[in-house]
Parts: sequence; structure tokens; C-alpha cells
Amino acid sequence: MTPEKPRRPLDLRQRSTLAGEAAASAAEVETALSTPADPHTAAFFDVDNTVMQGASIFHLARGLHRRKFFTTRDILGAAYKQAYFRVVGVEDLEHVAQTRASALSFIEGHTVAELEELGEEIFDEAMAHRIWPGTRALAQLHLDQGQRVWLVTAAPIEIAQIIARRLGLTGAMGTVAEHVDGVYTGRLVGDMLHGPAKSEAVRALAEREGLDLDRCSAYSDSYNDLPMLTLVGDPCAINPDARLRAHARAEGWRVRDYRTGRKAARTGLFVGAAAGAVSGAVAAGVAYRRRH
Repeated sequence: MTPEKPRRPLDLRQRSTLAGEAAASAAEVETALSTPADPHTAAFFDVDNTVMQGASIFHLARGLHRRKFFTTRDILGAAYKQAYFRVVGVEDLEHVAQTRASALSFIEGHTVAELEELGEEIFDEAMAHRIWPGTRALAQLHLDQGQRVWLVTAAPIEIAQIIARRLGLTGAMGTVAEHVDGVYTGRLVGDMLHGPAKSEAVRALAEREGLDLDRCSAYSDSYNDLPMLTLVGDPCAINPDARLRAHARAEGWRVRDYRTGRKAARTGLFVGAAAGAVSGAVAAGVAYRRRH
């Protein structure tokens, strides 16, 4: 018998495409708006520092840690691996994949139901009061105009769907990973829903829902979300980082900032530190079951 050839690791573009398609496939409609007045138009909102102050994955991770979902050693080890690759960079994709798998191993064995229940509690205690009223009003404006509103975030899809449901939005797309019989394996479907993967998710959802992207809107605080912002006809920078603010001004995009000067600086530092080191380790590790 000829031995099976080892699978070659997916490159970044392939992982982004797979992550986006998985997120769109797992997206669910949370509201009763089954026949919107404007079925071909929608709005897409990033979450961290766009809808919510700070990094949602940080609040989720802290809440899970308090509930003994994982240990301090687990999260510090995972965060170290993520930070190492962000700072140093490694060309060996197989090595990166192996390290990512190791960073996710601590989530293995937890159930989907367990995380969903804890996510509801954590939203109430740590996230609800951090929603930006200005962004919430923008989302409601789209809803009032008969358009659907979706969250698009690198956070686990479980917490993204909880936020969408609590805010009365249409649904959410987030980082997706596999499970077997309702138990997490610790492996991603593709990669985190970040950067190019977000645009892939929006594109896949638009095709499924019959959306005209030229008539759609997208909102984000981060230059990393440029692929998603440039995909639609109406991009808007909310609480933008310096690079996105400059780009938005050059392109004549709308800019909204709901922070004070001091809060803007503090939030920027917080998101850079928390989302960079923790997000990849935890958001990717908190896996979501694929619904068929």
C-alpha cells in the first residue's frame, strides 16, 4: 500500500478564504426580519473599538479565566506564542501551523453548550456597558431603513452572535473552528476571521443573501479591515486608528469618533496590546461547531 502523502499546510490566502466561507456558512439570522424592506442592502460592523470599547476577546477571556475555563498558565502560554509570531515572524508555514495548534490545545474537551452559557453571563457583566451609543445608533438607523445589519469580527462566533442578538441585529460572523459531537477539538476552520478573511466572509454572505455590495455599508476602527471597507460602496471609519483615519480622509469617507482624546489614546493602546497577544490564541481556540 502506498503511504498517504502528508497534507501541505494551507497558505495565508487559502486560510483566509476558508475562514471567510466558514463564517458566512455558520452565520445565522438572529432577528425576525425575514423579509427586509431593502433585501439587497446591508451594513457590516466590526466589533472591537467599533461597536464596543476595547477588545471583546479580552473581556471573554478574562470571564472564562475567572470561571476556571482555563488556567493562567494556559492563556499566558498561548498569548506568548501569538505575540512571538507577531513580533519575530516565521517563514515556515508548517511550523506556524503546529505552534497555532499547540496554542489552541487547552480549549480541547470543553463543550459548545458550556461556552455559550458562559458567554451570555460574560456579556452581561463585562460587555453590555461598553457598547458605544453612537455606533449602536448607526446600526439602528440601518435597521430602521429596512436593511440587515451584521457583525464581522475575529472574536469567536459564539460571542459575536450573543452581541448581535442582544443588540437586536440581524446576525454575526466570527472566527469558526471545528467540534466533534459538541466538543471542541481546538482546531480552526481556516484561520481567524481577520483582515482579508473578513472580506471573504462578507463576499460569501452577499452571494448567499443576494446583496449588492455597491449599495452596502461597512464600519471599522482598524486599517487592518481595509479589505472589508473597500469591498462596499459606503465605508465609514469609526474611532479610527491613525492609518485608517488618514486613509479615510484621503478617500473622502465618513469618519465618526465617539471617544474623548484621552479615551482614544487609552483605547488604542489597550486594543493593540490585548487583541494582538490574546486574540489569536483565544479567539481561534474558542471553536464553533459547524452547522449544516
